[in-house]
Amino acid sequence: MSTPSLPVAVVTSALLFDMDGTLVDSTAVVERTWRRFARRHGVRAEEILAVSHGRRTEETVARFAPADVDAAAEARRVIAEEVEDTRGITAIPGAAELLASLPESGWALVTSAGRRLAEARMRAAGLPLPPVLVSADDVAQGKPNPEGYLQAARRLGRSPESLVVFEDAEAGILAARASGARTVVVGPSRCEAAEGLDHVTDLRDVRVDIDTSTGRLRVSLRAD
Repeated sequence: MSTPSLPVAVVTSALLFDMDGTLVDSTAVVERTWRRFARRHGVRAEEILAVSHGRRTEETVARFAPADVDAAAEARRVIAEEVEDTRGITAIPGAAELLASLPESGWALVTSAGRRLAEARMRAAGLPLPPVLVSADDVAQGKPNPEGYLQAARRLGRSPESLVVFEDAEAGILAARASGARTVVVGPSRCEAAEGLDHVTDLRDVRVDIDTSTGRLRVSLRAD
């Protein structure tokens, strides 16, 4: 008989979320897009898919595009394809309910997608956008650099150490940890960067209660 998971309680000032794999399931679109890219350029799709998750499209294209290809133009093409292709995009279980329980000032989105792509995917998944959205367009360095999470903390007017980040991919987990925020892993990732962190199966395992006297959030996790 398995031992039931124990609840974990965290008090925080705000939550920061990655998008793909954390709030939105875009796996089908991502695989279609990178397989088309791989066919165009004679690259093994599995090699791209093994490292692309959580990273900016521009960085992945630059890494895998042949030397004679205009990487910037190709990245624009890939992004345009991603924006137009929303077939199969769904919300991660529990995402809609969790976001609905939060005050507008209590969360931000930090994604390796550009703003247009983030808006398209959140809309396709039926999820709201927060006032603070830090996208690939807003940072000089993408994940695993913590710049996006640090920028979100500044825009919320809070210290990174007072925040909780929800992430699913190795690059994002590294970025969140480097920012100083408490990091919760969503989904099955068991990469080295996730060692020692709380894990939840999906966002149905997360509940937030608001302390009306302080505005702080009490986050309960049914951690794995």
